[in-house]
Parts: sequence; structure tokens; C-alpha cells
Amino acid sequence: MEQSKTINKYVKYGLVLLLSVGLILFTQEIKLLKNPESTPISLMTIYGLIVLWVFSLIGIGISDLVQKVPVKFIRDFPILGWVSITSLVLCMASDFFVQAIQAVDFLSITTPILTFAGISVADRLVDLRKTSWKVAIVAVFVFTGTYIGSALLAQLGLTLAGN
Repeated sequence: MEQSKTINKYVKYGLVLLLSVGLILFTQEIKLLKNPESTPISLMTIYGLIVLWVFSLIGIGISDLVQKVPVKFIRDFPILGWVSITSLVLCMASDFFVQAIQAVDFLSITTPILTFAGISVADRLVDLRKTSWKVAIVAVFVFTGTYIGSALLAQLGLTLAGN
């Protein structure tokens, strides 16, 4: 029974990641229609998406395996960290992975990731209501500071470039 739940969980994760890969491919195609000079879709792009999908599944698997480790820091390490470490190690092991992932447009990857992040935050709005109202004030200052800082850096870059 327990093994069936584990398999179902991995199938669910695999399907969500497959949806993400599909959205990345769709986003890259739309970007290519709008800007024909952007990263073209090739067989290497498909390989890159498969590589990203496999790296993500390996990271999820490692995260589950380390839950049995008695060290709290390792148990609490986020899945994104395990996926990143897996990607780093495997990309260092083979240049093929780097070339395959390079064929996937970076901005096409960010759109589905930000969508899923928004969905996960929206799913926890009940928990957010339980926090103090002071968090909203801090958030406003953080967002404002980030925006102003980004605008200042962009202006500095444009000024240094002579535009």
C-alpha cells in the first residue's frame, strides 16, 4: 500500500513536470513567432527539455531519500536545492547536458515557473491571512525598493552604454 502511494506521488510529480515542459515549449514557440531571431526550436531543444525533466525528477527522488537521514538540516533542504545540485553535478559530468539545456530559451523557462510559484502562493492565502499586518508594510517597502533599485541599475547601464 505504501509503495503504491509513493509510485502515485512520483507519477503526479512527473505529470506536473511534463506539463511544465509542455508550457516551456509552448512559450518558446510563441516567442519565436513574435521574434523570429530568438532561440529556434530544434531537436536539441527537445533533448534539453527532457534533460530538465529528468533532473527535476532526480532532485525530487533525492529529496524523498534524505527524509530518512537523522540530520535536520539535510531533511529540511528544499527540493529546488536538490534539483540544482543534481543539475550542477550532471552538467559538470557531461557537456551534452549543457548544450541541450542551452537550446532551451531562458525566458521561456521563467514563465511557467512563475505561474506555478503564483499558484503555490495563492494556495496558501489562508496561512498568509494569519500573519501580522506588519508583513504587508514590509512587503510594500521590499517591492518598492526592488523596483527603484532595478530602475536605477538599468538607468546606470543605459547611461554607461551611451543611450
